[in-house]
Amino acid sequence: MIDISGLVNLMIAEQVNIPLLYPIIYNFVLKIPVIGNIVAFLLGIPIIRYLIAFILWKPIFILLIIPGFGTLGTMLLVLPWLERKLVGRMQWRVGPREIAPRTRGSIQLLADSLRFLCQEVIIHKEAHKPYFLQFPFLYFLPVLLPLLFINAGTIGRTLVPIESEYALQLMIALISLMPVFILGVGWSSNNRFAFIGTVREAFMYFAYEIPFIIAILAMVILYGTSNTVGVVSAQTSWWNWGIILNPLAALTFFVAAVMATARLPFEIPEADQELAFGPFIEYSGIAFGLAYVMAYEKMYVLSAIMTMLFLGAGSGPAIPYVTPLLGDLYYAILFVIKTLIILLVMVNLRGVYPRYRLDQGLRIGWGAMLTLGLIAVAWSIVLGVVL
Repeated sequence: MIDISGLVNLMIAEQVNIPLLYPIIYNFVLKIPVIGNIVAFLLGIPIIRYLIAFILWKPIFILLIIPGFGTLGTMLLVLPWLERKLVGRMQWRVGPREIAPRTRGSIQLLADSLRFLCQEVIIHKEAHKPYFLQFPFLYFLPVLLPLLFINAGTIGRTLVPIESEYALQLMIALISLMPVFILGVGWSSNNRFAFIGTVREAFMYFAYEIPFIIAILAMVILYGTSNTVGVVSAQTSWWNWGIILNPLAALTFFVAAVMATARLPFEIPEADQELAFGPFIEYSGIAFGLAYVMAYEKMYVLSAIMTMLFLGAGSGPAIPYVTPLLGDLYYAILFVIKTLIILLVMVNLRGVYPRYRLDQGLRIGWGAMLTLGLIAVAWSIVLGVVL
């Protein structure tokens, strides 16, 4: 039998600390004439109170609201617009503004999403039909699951859904599954251009995966733990952040993250001018929409991991009156801001660098990145001995 009362007590004992939340509800919302009566009635229903307690339970709040799925969904709506606008400014263009010109095209992605939902998903006769539809949806699982182990808190304020001594290893394993589904997407399309994109994805996967793992290994050696709680606790102040202690590992991780998301200048597997979206060339409708947002999902997850490993997660200066009112939410917001900065740097690369050829990308992965990663490991060992 499940102990419901014990579970409820556990959720209440581990509520996310947001002191500002209760004054807003009791001093503002409940005093609104009609809405206040409805809210008061709903709060009197036991199941509603249990649901609120469940949402405010720290692991669920972090996973579902911030910096988890809710923030990820917001990023998927905002980031493509920011990318188009910023790159447009860099190239002396205005960017998207056809949809709702007064908002400067800020709802462009919402319009694109509605278009994807209304379009027909066409399955050509040469495709492997069961796998053709399954792989884009299965791709979401390894992309989203690393969010279970990301610690968005700071010292003394742990904000992680699942704490594990092997958190970094689990995240690496889940991230390593991402290219497998892309290979499945290209294979199931049964198209020569999709196959070429798939082969390129396989080559790039082997080029960036080893330096990516080595960069994380360097930080595990430096922090002395692979538990994300210990990783954040080791970054006691900004001069102890991973990017300060081991900038080579941070650079290697960042370049590997750009490669892993197939962003310019490493848009080699897709290559619109040559392969017309590479492995995803045969997809349309919502299946193409999923393929479109996958890159942004991977960008957010990898940027969040970089924030946790190298930028102190949610640590930052305390602001008088603001920090005490927001509590745990303040540190989660700092985490999202740092992650957004990394994302903006990633998306701006497409306005600065042209796309590399496959041989150039492989040379960077197996040459410069691998060398930097090994030097970063040696540097972490030296720091571990000194410190």
